[in-house]
Amino acid sequence: MFENDINLILSHRHSQGADYWTTPDKRLVKGSPFSAVDSALMLLELGMPPSHPVLQAVAELLFSVWRSDGRFKLYPSGSILPCHTAYAASLLCRMGYTEDERIQTTMQHFLKTPYIDGGWRCNKFSYGRGPETEYSNPLPTLNALDAFRHSKYLNKEASLNHAVEFLLNHWEIRRPIGPCQYGMGKLFMQIEYPLWSYSIFQYVYVLSFYDYAKNDPRFQEAFCALEAKLEGGMIVIERNSPKLKQLEFCKRGQPSKAATARWQEILQNL
Repeated sequence: MFENDINLILSHRHSQGADYWTTPDKRLVKGSPFSAVDSALMLLELGMPPSHPVLQAVAELLFSVWRSDGRFKLYPSGSILPCHTAYAASLLCRMGYTEDERIQTTMQHFLKTPYIDGGWRCNKFSYGRGPETEYSNPLPTLNALDAFRHSKYLNKEASLNHAVEFLLNHWEIRRPIGPCQYGMGKLFMQIEYPLWSYSIFQYVYVLSFYDYAKNDPRFQEAFCALEAKLEGGMIVIERNSPKLKQLEFCKRGQPSKAATARWQEILQNL
């Protein structure tokens, strides 16, 4: 259905000096929205099977930067950040690697390293320190939960409820929190697709898998806010990168069949 979109994404494979949307020194999240991780995610959304050689190659790239403690180093220099590990784990779980021993080690790493509020955070304070930075980072926490939804821990591991509670609590706080200061303002409330940022669509989608969230009034408010934006039962994209304007499956201002399929998944979860 979206052959032209797939071909356009594939046309960027060598744009950063190496194959599979990366650089020779393996900067796997550089070049968004055509980084190695983002491009693989889009191809999955477009129906490319995880067994496809291109996606298998991206998986191999990710595992090549996996560390024995479960973390992923998506940049060759600098600290290994929880946000990078969560994003890599989420993608690999979507690709069917949940039972891989390396991913199981990553999940154990997350279960052993939550912050006091139940989420996960980076010890990197790009915007300075203040009371708001004493929280976890919402997006890495959401991505970690996205990985866990594929696993045996879903709705069985009590500590994940604490992470869900942290995100539900943010629905009440709304203001920017965490060292990277993720908020719930105007941009958060706009429908963004593909699902890779901290926005209402990604928020409702991931939390809809967790029993702890489903009947919570805070989740129900978020669900109703998202539902109110539908047009003719379809998700209409309100925001995404201008670099994606040539792609049909996520065209801004247009109803998206691919995004609506994720909405239908939310309804099935509930």
